[in-house]
Amino acid sequence: MGSKNKLKRFRENETFRNVIQPQRDEILNGYPLKGDWKSHFGNDNPIVLELGCGKGEYTVGLAQRSKDKNFIGIDIKGARLWRGAKTALEENLPNVAFLRTQIELIDDLFAPGEIAEIWITFPDPQIKYKRTKHRMTNRFFLEKYKQILKSKGVVHLKTDSEFMHGYTLGLIQGLGLEILYANHDVYKNAGSPDAVLEIQTFYESQYLEKGKPITYIQFRI
Repeated sequence: MGSKNKLKRFRENETFRNVIQPQRDEILNGYPLKGDWKSHFGNDNPIVLELGCGKGEYTVGLAQRSKDKNFIGIDIKGARLWRGAKTALEENLPNVAFLRTQIELIDDLFAPGEIAEIWITFPDPQIKYKRTKHRMTNRFFLEKYKQILKSKGVVHLKTDSEFMHGYTLGLIQGLGLEILYANHDVYKNAGSPDAVLEIQTFYESQYLEKGKPITYIQFRI
């Protein structure tokens, strides 16, 4: 994407009512929406996060399916989430918001028990050992998810990476967490939730064209 297109999208994001772009200092010094996200949406419906949302396909797709829930896509790359934000506005989806920030700050953005579900869709598997701290299902991140999730809150991981699938399964089993469902090839094996099969990200469609299996885990922390 050219720099002019990126700059145009950045400017448009500033005008979109469903895009929130807090400064880091603002987040760390007591973010006003923490514990009060219902004031943004105007209701007290359950809140679902998509972490590393990219173009926001899952945020928008889930919001279309569940009007009784609120959905927030989180990504640091504004030019990507612009697409999801624009689509949500075009389709008049008031239960969608996009938050441009770093994922490691989520416990400064959301209060304990404020989140009902978390979706992690096609994260970078960070295969090298020295990159373990960046894997979005490592112990550090799981602890942050635990802090903001409601009791019995659910985490969904959908990925094309067999490494990420196996790493996460091994970790959550070792921690004694409850695995609700696991599938190493959702399009060949029956039983996956409809949302896993019927919503596809931009990258997922490319992986499928190459014949890569798509994996999915649903678990509680």
